[in-house]
Amino acid sequence: MVHAQQTAAVLRAASELAAVVRPGVARRILRTGDLMTVVIDFSGGPWREPDPHHSHPHEQTTYVASGEILFLAGGNEPEKLGPGDLFAVPANVPHSIQLLSESARLVDTFHPVREDFL
Repeated sequence: MVHAQQTAAVLRAASELAAVVRPGVARRILRTGDLMTVVIDFSGGPWREPDPHHSHPHEQTTYVASGEILFLAGGNEPEKLGPGDLFAVPANVPHSIQLLSESARLVDTFHPVREDFL
């Protein structure tokens, strides 16, 4: 994790080791005081079913950098998303994804910082 406190910070793909969250899911984190960006790499797809829905008191935006996912949120229809697509989730809205391709990279931004990721 890279933490910018009093100055700018850079997260380099080649030098920052990703934290393995569970098999097939690894993440790298860049944060400031109140903002967090998380690069998440998924592998081992496609998944047979979505991850369980979850919610959190943080606003979230997600950019799909590579791969294809199914995005599920609240009572909305599932959305198939691919490279260049974005989604946003307000605080406390249940949501989930399903990996449709072999792998994917998502870039999440959270406000405020998700302390449970640290």
